[in-house]
Amino acid sequence: MTASQPPTTAAELRGAGLRVTAARVALLETVRHGDHLDVEAIASGVRERVGHISLQAVYDALHALTTAGLIRRIEPAGSPARFEGRVGDNHHHVLCRSCGVVADVDCAVGDAPCLTASEDHGFAIDEAEVIYWGLCPACSTVSIS
Repeated sequence: MTASQPPTTAAELRGAGLRVTAARVALLETVRHGDHLDVEAIASGVRERVGHISLQAVYDALHALTTAGLIRRIEPAGSPARFEGRVGDNHHHVLCRSCGVVADVDCAVGDAPCLTASEDHGFAIDEAEVIYWGLCPACSTVSIS
């Protein structure tokens, strides 16, 4: 008996109803192997894999993959948009005010407790976004001279 193989990146794109291109495959793999990358870092990673790609093509592919639910876009205040491959859950982020590093933070208790708002104003809430701000371990130990 053999273990089932995870779907290939191309199969995931097809499954989401997207056309499979070398650029989309490279972009999805770059985001998934990166760590909350901005558009410039993603473009650089895609170029390393497939050669030239315009920044507009990167933006277009990011939009398509985000809309399809294959990647997630986060937009911390005062920072450029970042993209991650962790989707399908309602996790949050912690962001360093000094160096800008971002890390995932799971919800504090149980299954997505943040989805129960104190007042929903009639909205059908399906996602909550929380960003914790502070200093990462490296920046919090830097002494000011």
